[in-house]
Amino acid sequence: MNPEHPEEQQGKPIGRRVLLGTLGLGALGVVTAPTLQRGLESFLASASDKDPTGLTDLLPNGGGFRYYSVTSSVPRKSATTYRLTIDGLVDHPRTYTLADLRAMPQTRMVRDVQCVTGWRVPHTPFEGVRLSRLLDAAGVRKGAGAVRFTCFDGAYTESLTLDQARRADVLVALRMQDKDLGHAHGGPVRLYVAPMYFYKSAKWLSGITVTEDVRPGYWEERGYDVDAWVGRSNGRDDEPTT
Repeated sequence: MNPEHPEEQQGKPIGRRVLLGTLGLGALGVVTAPTLQRGLESFLASASDKDPTGLTDLLPNGGGFRYYSVTSSVPRKSATTYRLTIDGLVDHPRTYTLADLRAMPQTRMVRDVQCVTGWRVPHTPFEGVRLSRLLDAAGVRKGAGAVRFTCFDGAYTESLTLDQARRADVLVALRMQDKDLGHAHGGPVRLYVAPMYFYKSAKWLSGITVTEDVRPGYWEERGYDVDAWVGRSNGRDDEPTT
């Protein structure tokens, strides 16, 4: 708990049966009629602020996206309370505010979003700061080989190799679909790793730590591939998309 914001408590990981059940609803949503999907979208928009369990974030939603959270609730961050910390094997550790990130040069890209569970949202715009720019500003030390990401839900983690993190299509994203990132989509700031399955694009990003080696993230510890190239990993095709 943050003593300055006592209402912001870290969510507790939800039970495996609840998670699998709600993911099943997400799969059902893929084949649900558009009219029902629009109804669900309206319902979720009105319910998201009323559901203390956070489980509305796991239900199927219109527009193709499915909202997942691995905790029962996630604290909300505003432009005044949000902070992103960069530390680890760097010469210049720093903490950024949302205003700091918005003031930096922004990169916009339009790519398909592909979830390993099967759903896809084509031609989705993301905009933000290239992760490589933040790493360069921090001064990555010799011997560093990976980057670890932590999130303010208190549970989710991810990692990339340093080479992967420096790709031009990896963003610290502030906007999606030409709007500021909302809470359900991981806002106000999330990671966006365009060429990999969407579980690598950690929501509610709060920390970037440069490390020697890659450490398995939340889903990798549960059997997902560490290198999650779309079309290559998790039993898919032979070549990654770039």
